[in-house]
Amino acid sequence: MTSIKVGIIGGSGLSCPNILKEKTEKTVETPFGKPSDVLLIGKIGDVDCILLSRHARDHTIMPGRVNYRANIWALKEEGCTHILVTTACGSLQEGIHPGDIVVLDQFIDRTHHRQQTFYDGTPGGPAGICHIPLAEPFCPITSQMLHDTAKELGYTARMGGTMLTIEGPRFSSKAESKMWNAWGAHCINMTTVPEVVLARESGLCYAAMGLVTDYDSWREDTASVNVESVMKTFAQNSARATDVLLKVIPKLKDVDWTKKLKENGDLVKGSILLPHSY
Repeated sequence: MTSIKVGIIGGSGLSCPNILKEKTEKTVETPFGKPSDVLLIGKIGDVDCILLSRHARDHTIMPGRVNYRANIWALKEEGCTHILVTTACGSLQEGIHPGDIVVLDQFIDRTHHRQQTFYDGTPGGPAGICHIPLAEPFCPITSQMLHDTAKELGYTARMGGTMLTIEGPRFSSKAESKMWNAWGAHCINMTTVPEVVLARESGLCYAAMGLVTDYDSWREDTASVNVESVMKTFAQNSARATDVLLKVIPKLKDVDWTKKLKENGDLVKGSILLPHSY
């Protein structure tokens, strides 16, 4: 079977290196600049893993200034085949509550200023233009395993959900939040895009746990989202996400990923238009 290596991108509330054993640190550079932080290299069970804090370990990088390209490039260059991520988010629908885990399967992009491709002529980057298909942006196999593991642990988890990503760092107005609710999006955050797009361009199996902290601003009977309300659920959400990661990652090595990773790679290759190829 194909060997695997798992990249873990910890969002707000999850950047603790203690989930890894045999830890070492590695500082890297990419054609797109430096990642958000050092790479923490170690193991979960007997699976090689790399932990990267999306906002830096001291949470100094706001969502719109995360170097998503450097983060994904670095994990790919270090040999990762999978990326599992956590992301704090607000609920946009009744039935999704603070403390719930939503395993994402779709997104809506409402960002404005972010680089969403490696294929832009950056020196040292790949050649050509990549029109990557994103009908299925998240890895369905990995996502299902995340969901099933969360349920095994007794957590409230939803399989499938649309994440609406805004630019931030501000929260939504009530009018915006009501519109996102009417659109049918399930959750709202500031980081899924372009991270998932870049992971798809890299041929990686990417899956994400949305960790619900609040109800955004659409509900009339609930206080609108603010930093205080979000922070109240961080510790609880982080503990749940850590439990899921520690349990699911050793399971990944028991799956034969050869076919899926080849499909991912072939999709990327078939999406690249090289100069004079059209």
